[in-house]
Amino acid sequence: MSQIAVLITHRTKPGQRDAVRAIWHRHMAPAVQANDGHDAYFYCVDPAVPDVVCAFQVYRDAAASAAFLTTAAYRDYEHEVTPFLLGPPDVKQLVPVWSKASPGI
Repeated sequence: MSQIAVLITHRTKPGQRDAVRAIWHRHMAPAVQANDGHDAYFYCVDPAVPDVVCAFQVYRDAAASAAFLTTAAYRDYEHEVTPFLLGPPDVKQLVPVWSKASPGI
């Protein structure tokens, strides 16, 4: 299996999570829906931590992950969202070894 998983954690400026979420929905939701390289994508919030958003993504392979970062939608999102963030995201790249959808991994 050549899938790659990415866990991204953004820390927003105080009280800006809803603004970040609206920007994500405007740019990223349609781009992710249209991207065949995404096998799964979860945009998450923790109700107990108001200034954090997380995205868990599974890509077909590392090339699909890298390619998505070069799209106009991603560049537009990054440009618009940056003023609402405390800094760069924490990014962890993971290798899936099992999933419910693909138990033979």
